[in-house]
Amino acid sequence: MHYCEYSPHPKLAAYVDCVWAARAPGFAHTHRVLPDNCVDILWQDSGPEGFAVGMMSSAILVASARPVRTLAVRFKPGMARLFLATPLHLLTDQRVDIDQLWGRSEAGRLAEALWTSEAPERAQLAIIERELLRRLQTDVTRNAPLVQQALRALESSGGALRVEELAAQFSVSRQHLAAQFREHVGLSPKLFARICRFRQATAAIRTTPTPDWAQLALDYGYFDQSHLIHDFQELAGNTPERFHFSNHNVV
Repeated sequence: MHYCEYSPHPKLAAYVDCVWAARAPGFAHTHRVLPDNCVDILWQDSGPEGFAVGMMSSAILVASARPVRTLAVRFKPGMARLFLATPLHLLTDQRVDIDQLWGRSEAGRLAEALWTSEAPERAQLAIIERELLRRLQTDVTRNAPLVQQALRALESSGGALRVEELAAQFSVSRQHLAAQFREHVGLSPKLFARICRFRQATAAIRTTPTPDWAQLALDYGYFDQSHLIHDFQELAGNTPERFHFSNHNVV
């Protein structure tokens, strides 16, 4: 399977993690996608108008039975709200056609530009970037400074910062913070923090031949090894040991 990420246009770098392209093989296969605290919009040649994939609260299995080309954008946490005309909690664990968010004529215009182009892959992705730049100029009022500061605090702590401490740091109630996260992020602060810890743990497992599970749990903010196992079962649908085996025994 071909998969390649590209740095976004400089004017989008504060909002977009990357633009990416993929090409699925022609045989039937299934792959597991883990929650990553990001929102993506994907355009595929099998259904050209595109769709948004909201924040994920657990892993999903994606099946494909034939070759599929994908062009996509991945937003940084808390930034997709600038480009999508809906509160992000409505997209959580959902796939929503982009014409419902941007309008049928706008979605169709962009899809036509993408799939009639014979330009190289990166140049096709630039078509998406131009649309995002156009939308950014008109929708800057949707940004939420409180949410952005809270996200930075959570990410810099590796998800270890407690929600009570986070709310106190910004002199707001837990309820107000949760409501802001619901609209602008799509997850609660607590779940966002859990996924931060989970992502760090999965990254460590991928690069560690023989993990010390108890130490790894402590290193990444888990109370003990049983809490690490619980999070993997809920977020990855697997135990840490099986996740490690699958990542170190790929033929």
